[in-house]
Amino acid sequence: MPVESGSSAAARQQKQKRKSHSLSIRRTNSTEQDRSGLQRDMLEGQDSKLPLSLRSNLLDLFSQIEREFENLYIENLELRREIETLNDRLAAEGQTFEGADLAKGALKTKASHSTSQLSQKLKTTYKASTSKIVSSFKATTSRAVCQLVREYVGHRDGIWDLSVTRTQPVVLGTASADHTAMLWSIETGKCLLKYLGHQGSVNSIKFHPTEQMALTASGDQTAHIWRYMVQLPTPQPVADVSQTPCEDDVDFSDKDEADGEIDGPNDCPSIRVATTTLRSHQGVVIAADWLVGGKQVVTASWDRAANLYDVETSELVHSLTGHDQELTHCCTHPTQRLVVTSSRDTTFRLWDFRDPSIHSVNVFQGHTDTVTSAVFTVGDNVVSGSDDRTVKVWDLKNMRSPIATIRTDSAVNRISVSVNQKIIALPHDNRQVRLFDMSGVRLARLPRSNRQGHRRMVCCSAWCEDNTSCNLFTCGFDRQAIGWNINIPALLQEK
Repeated sequence: MPVESGSSAAARQQKQKRKSHSLSIRRTNSTEQDRSGLQRDMLEGQDSKLPLSLRSNLLDLFSQIEREFENLYIENLELRREIETLNDRLAAEGQTFEGADLAKGALKTKASHSTSQLSQKLKTTYKASTSKIVSSFKATTSRAVCQLVREYVGHRDGIWDLSVTRTQPVVLGTASADHTAMLWSIETGKCLLKYLGHQGSVNSIKFHPTEQMALTASGDQTAHIWRYMVQLPTPQPVADVSQTPCEDDVDFSDKDEADGEIDGPNDCPSIRVATTTLRSHQGVVIAADWLVGGKQVVTASWDRAANLYDVETSELVHSLTGHDQELTHCCTHPTQRLVVTSSRDTTFRLWDFRDPSIHSVNVFQGHTDTVTSAVFTVGDNVVSGSDDRTVKVWDLKNMRSPIATIRTDSAVNRISVSVNQKIIALPHDNRQVRLFDMSGVRLARLPRSNRQGHRRMVCCSAWCEDNTSCNLFTCGFDRQAIGWNINIPALLQEK
């Protein structure tokens, strides 16, 4: 009996497959025609508001889609048969493939791509919703521990600096780019006094440690010392602003108070003449502070120098030079004759006046951008903030490297450290205010939403732990200062 060769058998098998495939398509087309005619008859009997012609067009389109899917299905069947044939041939030669898996891979190549896209969408949606849940949970916790108590509104331009008096009566002072400084009742939010003696932006304000005297620095290249007398009004009930429903981090539409004029407190008393005017800088005086005892003051200027003055005589005692670029801030130690100056040259310098015969200076290098402020703690630490988005804690006994570094997502402005618990308040360019401990652990973020909090860059923070209603104050370029109540024991317990 004649034996059929392998090549002729394969050719005959392929011819039968093509014949079967053509028969299937003809059978499918004839079946489709019968089906479409039947469906058109059914459409005529159905109640629909669509015109019959439109319904017929839709039916034709759906029929074409169905035919495409049927053709793909037939092609997949052909691929599966070819894979089985290949497996049989390889098995005869002693080899094998995972035919089922290969077939599945061939059949699901397109499906796998769609599945991966769907999976990615699900992951993104899940992460977004989870982030919202976690964010809202954290916001609820922050609002319970950190509550907005009062807003101090009246300046006509951004507020650069703020400070709280160290003597009775305790009032809040603000320094603004509108050329004024204001004193406020902490409990009522009422303006008690306005200082109008400067001819330029008022960049800082600090109060004398024992007397009712204020020190302000200005863009008019001077620093002023002026006396004040205020009478506190009767406290009003505190409105619980923190209970206002809000969503954390909702962005503000810039509808803004920045474009309109805010009616300032025109009825409050004003002072127009300084008790003492300190002149010797050749540039903007950006900051000033009292040395311990209040008999001397230090000023920092854009002329790259810091000056030490005698308050009684208003004479220049020392000119502290060495910075390579403009100064940004200065601060004095609360109990020792130490001064720290910050600069755009990425450094801050420690000036020691404890020994009258020797005035030593130490340079701290650790930031990569402008050092916006450096402040003392009660102990032997200095905390520095920078435009490089970091805050560093330094030990005065070991100044080579910081003992802690806090990394944030925005430039840091004039920071403050609470006296008792040493909590660092970080005001940011991105309108946020965050609280950290001295070891760099984040404690909280002050609530900010479209109903409360700052709506522009936050420029400065100041603690007043002895005040029962507001123990933290912040100000910014939204023209307002805000008083916060920070539940410090609860904050530290959550840590």
